[in-house]
Amino acid sequence: MFLVLALVFLVVPIAELYVIVQVAQGIGVPETILLLIAISLAGAWLARLSGVSVLYRIQRTVRAGRVPSGEVVEGGLVLFAGALMITPGFLSDVLAIFLLLPPTRAIVRNIVLRRIRAGNGLFGLATMPGRGSTGGAAADDVWDVDGWEDPPERPGLTP
Repeated sequence: MFLVLALVFLVVPIAELYVIVQVAQGIGVPETILLLIAISLAGAWLARLSGVSVLYRIQRTVRAGRVPSGEVVEGGLVLFAGALMITPGFLSDVLAIFLLLPPTRAIVRNIVLRRIRAGNGLFGLATMPGRGSTGGAAADDVWDVDGWEDPPERPGLTP
């Protein structure tokens, strides 16, 4: 996890600055600034369209009586893409635009859903020993959180 954070907070901004400087040397500073603004405006417009589309699909799925898991993941991807559009830089804008396009967003959505359904969560976070799917309390156990009692005994299990 440390490597991911180091990548996000150190390497990505340096790469963004490098690309901005290279573009500015190629086309000029005012043009680079105008291009960054134009891309951000186009991305904001595309994020709005995608967000409204996802919202309508969530409403349609809920009205049909189904759980909108795929639509919720798509909504999160659109939100993430919108946050990337706010970040100044060409690399983040390109990634955001790819996330806002329905075909590429569907690919990412399927990957995210597959990871979540595999039980590893999105980032594969480790659980504490004795908890989670390997043991410990079952999901249907109810504990009195206001009391200082031991958890209820479950038949067939010994501590």
